[in-house]
Amino acid sequence: MANERLARLRKLMEEEGIDAYYVPSSDFHDSEYVEPYFGCRQFLSGFTGSAGTMVVTKDFSGLWTDGRYFVQAKKQLQGQDTKLMEMGSEGVPTIYEFLKEHLPEGGTLGFDGRVVNTADGRKFRKLAEEKHGTLFVSRDLAGEIWEDRPELLPPRVWVLEERYSGETAGSKLKRLREAMKEKGASVHLLSSLDDIAWLFNIRKQSEDGNLLPLAHAVITENSTRLFLDSSGFSEDLKAYFAGWEVSLEPYGDVYRAVSELRDETILLEPEKINFALYGSVDSSNRILETMNPTSLMKAVKNPVEMENMRRAHLKDGVALTRFIRWMKTEGKTAEFTETQAAERLENLRKEQEGYLGPSFATISAYGPNAAMCHYHATKEEESSVGKSGFYLVDSGGQYYEGTTDVTRTIVMGPLTEEEKLHYTLVLMGTLRLADAKFLYGCRGINLDYLARGPLWKRGLDFNHGTGHGVGFLSTVHERPNGIRWRIVPERQDSCILEEGMVTSDEPGLYIEGSHGIRTENLLLCRKAEKTAYGQFMEFETLTWAPIDTEAIDVSVMEPSDVALLNEYHRQVYEHLSPYLNEEENQWLKEATKAIGGDCTWKA
Repeated sequence: MANERLARLRKLMEEEGIDAYYVPSSDFHDSEYVEPYFGCRQFLSGFTGSAGTMVVTKDFSGLWTDGRYFVQAKKQLQGQDTKLMEMGSEGVPTIYEFLKEHLPEGGTLGFDGRVVNTADGRKFRKLAEEKHGTLFVSRDLAGEIWEDRPELLPPRVWVLEERYSGETAGSKLKRLREAMKEKGASVHLLSSLDDIAWLFNIRKQSEDGNLLPLAHAVITENSTRLFLDSSGFSEDLKAYFAGWEVSLEPYGDVYRAVSELRDETILLEPEKINFALYGSVDSSNRILETMNPTSLMKAVKNPVEMENMRRAHLKDGVALTRFIRWMKTEGKTAEFTETQAAERLENLRKEQEGYLGPSFATISAYGPNAAMCHYHATKEEESSVGKSGFYLVDSGGQYYEGTTDVTRTIVMGPLTEEEKLHYTLVLMGTLRLADAKFLYGCRGINLDYLARGPLWKRGLDFNHGTGHGVGFLSTVHERPNGIRWRIVPERQDSCILEEGMVTSDEPGLYIEGSHGIRTENLLLCRKAEKTAYGQFMEFETLTWAPIDTEAIDVSVMEPSDVALLNEYHRQVYEHLSPYLNEEENQWLKEATKAIGGDCTWKA
């Protein structure tokens, strides 16, 4: 079936004179999570993983994906003409390197310009120019051969009330226009879905926690045009937009609207605008390329959002605590798989009032699987949870009050001394980062060593960022705040840490073929005291759930680390006990009891 689809695609490529065709997994907005409509890569290859990119030439078809999906991709590509390209493996070229070698001189590279962002589109254009070739970006060839393609249904949009958002859309639009004026922009072209949802205080109904409706916006000093499918809108919803003088226009009309702009200074962010939309801009306009102003605005939570996020984390903490309790009691003898564990946790979250769905696909990983830090279990490829070692669960929820993201590593049975050491070192990093106090003006890069220090001192490390920003009832990965040991420019996550920013605190350690460990809480940046030396900042912990003390080697910890853990656990019990029954509270009291009283400290 997949080979037949490739043949049909190649026929269209031949008709258009295309030598190589590029098929990513993205939508028209380069979103992290996409609608089924945008599954062209899955349709062509049969590979169902969430991350992957295809390149098809006249005599080759390759699927590039990362280590999370190697096993799954090998199985799903069996019997096909598409070759698995294991990203990061020795001898495997990047897509750009492959195209540079295999696109013929004077050749044509094709892709749907709507599913490639402008920054990437420019790289491909440069490559084509170096080959004295051309780009073909005007047709979705893969979509044209997909006869039973899922519909792009009208979004079931709802308004996030001010008691949750803390600020009206009118106020946000005013602030945005002030930022545009400061930058000298007469028009702002906005396509990133999290920015648009925040700006207009809208979300959509969704079963999978993807709450961001597909939309573009064109904003001037005197007009606001929102391009989305409003065919299913109620009169009340239409009145809401009319009240803020927002013009609702068909989703696809944005290309025409942008093409009609003349002699304007257009503010846009190339990484957040698709290549086709960028190509619609007339040459008479001046383009001002910068980060969307709303990205920083929405990252700084207002007092109402802060208080709501505290409430969301209480609800989430209750669900997660009940899950951990089950894992540590009945789960010790029960037979169950990784996906069944994830389903149990999801059902516990569903019991919480105001729960809207997961904030991302749960990472439920036992033993060696947890060593793949973004492992995703499926019914086809998963493990049973055993009676020794570690089980890791990284999960989160969307509530009316906000977004959560939390990781716990749970002891399922006997551990090695190495596993205990590794667990303790990771935990020390989590605790020390949360306890940071720093002068205003620091970025995440200034704080990262607090989390990595215990590992680095023993020649250990983890190959991911220590922390990422978290949105409010939005994306679980939010710019521009983050914590990592070096700046990665394309990540755009190393801004000055401002009061109101929410950032994850999630050091880990991953030993291939053995075990993976991560302990994650969310932190809210707050102002501390102001002295003659300046304004000091600190973190408020939002996440409340017990940390498994069974794996801790207290002798490795400093007394200050033990004190931090004991204080955290005291607050876990204080925050959650009012919402638990007597039996649950008895278990939580034992799970959060102070440790370290009889310890002999190692030098």
